[in-house]
Amino acid sequence: MNSSLMSRTFGAILLVASCCIGTAMLGLPVLSAVPGFLPSTSMLVIGWGLMCASGLLLLEVNLSFQDEVSLLTLVERTLGRGAKFVCWVLYLFLFYTLMVAFVTGSGLLVGDALERGMRVHVQPGIGGAVCALLLGVWIFRGVQKAERVNRVLMGGLVLCYVALFAVGVPHVQTEQLFSHNWKAAPLLLPVVLVSFGFHNLIPTLVGYLERDRRSLVWSMILGSLLPLLVYVSWEGLILGLVPRDGFQTALNHGEMATEVLKNGSTGVFVAELAQGFAFFAITTSFLGVALSFVDFLADGLGVAKTALGKSGLLVLVLVPPVLAAFLHPDIFLQALGMAGGYGAATLFGFFPVWMAWKIRNQKNPFHSQILPGGKFVLLVLFFFTAWIVFLQTQG
Repeated sequence: MNSSLMSRTFGAILLVASCCIGTAMLGLPVLSAVPGFLPSTSMLVIGWGLMCASGLLLLEVNLSFQDEVSLLTLVERTLGRGAKFVCWVLYLFLFYTLMVAFVTGSGLLVGDALERGMRVHVQPGIGGAVCALLLGVWIFRGVQKAERVNRVLMGGLVLCYVALFAVGVPHVQTEQLFSHNWKAAPLLLPVVLVSFGFHNLIPTLVGYLERDRRSLVWSMILGSLLPLLVYVSWEGLILGLVPRDGFQTALNHGEMATEVLKNGSTGVFVAELAQGFAFFAITTSFLGVALSFVDFLADGLGVAKTALGKSGLLVLVLVPPVLAAFLHPDIFLQALGMAGGYGAATLFGFFPVWMAWKIRNQKNPFHSQILPGGKFVLLVLFFFTAWIVFLQTQG
């Protein structure tokens, strides 16, 4: 592997990680308060395994075609036009709900920071619109420019994360981590799926890493494993700092974990660091998802990536979520649950399994199996995903 490819592989790992480490982790501690730390950790490991496996299946299908294609084109080529239409609907549903969560989350953080620092009241929709505009400029400049600013944002995320743990860990009440309600644990899975939703980035990475199979596999495994470690430690910190009953208000009003810290007894500095960490988590995830969303629409609508074309695509990607944030600023947790239970489960659970099943039974000279286990593993993934969709309907 040459040095240029190694550098890009490192960048790809960070892009995958940043696509996962995002808005979902601001909702997970709130939802995890009911089942507790150990059951929630189990669900995180299970969710990571499911999403990593389905991501490898999607990569397997993608590499079976020699041209640069999006998920939409892959579905049409392997499953037909009817499945392509369903994919369109699911993709729009998933990524618009995610973008709504990003915009509302970033808007709440910006508004809270201005309120506390300058005593200026700013509506969440305005703060979210400003963040969307600034990130949209970097997306417009292309994947390489966006990947560079993503490294800077990831650097800020890591610094806030390390500082938060250094300040917060001495105050963790370990006995709070041993309360549990295993029956409530599976209800976390819809949001857990969103926590590891990097699949939309795979077609972009295939071109970025020059179709190098080894680099792609390792970037996906390591890029998703890093968020798993971050999520587990983050859950342990938040659930150890805040008593269980301190999450009830956040659950009732769909608030983020940072609100729980701010209103709890953990001290101002911990809350401030958590706010900074949350901002970087949202913006890095926002950047990765919006970047791939633009690629998806360009392919699906047949829009060339000229200056005019990219401008129009960014309007389609950013404006609807900003409008939704103005109309429904308290939709954060609800958007995450719907995105995971319906969007991520079907689009990144069912479809990769279905496509892999089809292409493994075809005589494709470019196909090479990546995920081991044969049909048994595909069936396990399929039925487990169906169960998660069922859980969301019960929620």
